[in-house]
Amino acid sequence: MRQALAAAHDAARHGDVPVGALVVCGADVIALTANRTVRDQDPTAHAELLALREAARARGSWRLEDCTLYVTLEPCAMCAGAIVLSRVKALVFGAWDEKAGMAGSVGDIVRHPRLNHRPEVTAGVLGEECGAVLREFFEGRRGGSVE
Repeated sequence: MRQALAAAHDAARHGDVPVGALVVCGADVIALTANRTVRDQDPTAHAELLALREAARARGSWRLEDCTLYVTLEPCAMCAGAIVLSRVKALVFGAWDEKAGMAGSVGDIVRHPRLNHRPEVTAGVLGEECGAVLREFFEGRRGGSVE
């Protein structure tokens, strides 16, 4: 998660919402990414999607069944769907997203009982640190006020 946090800080330096993600298979980090929606002007360039794409390329397969995705923020609906489709074994995230999170906050796509795959989910890993990065970023954009 610390590597994902470092990637999140990099995203913030480039004006993107500070979210970082990495995919680990066995003992190997096979993908490390951060949000790039602003840099790439791509609404789908979320850290999780970029990490899953990079991991699939590294593995030569879209099935990431023995891999774990670490992400600093609870995934949104788009990313939660991609997590299910990629068949990752486990999802580990830091901060909860009470406005858009789809791993337990607003909804729970990743563990929906009617879907064909449900990864193990671990929430709140370095949650305070992950949340602080986001709060600081948005406070800076709002001139110090928190929404």
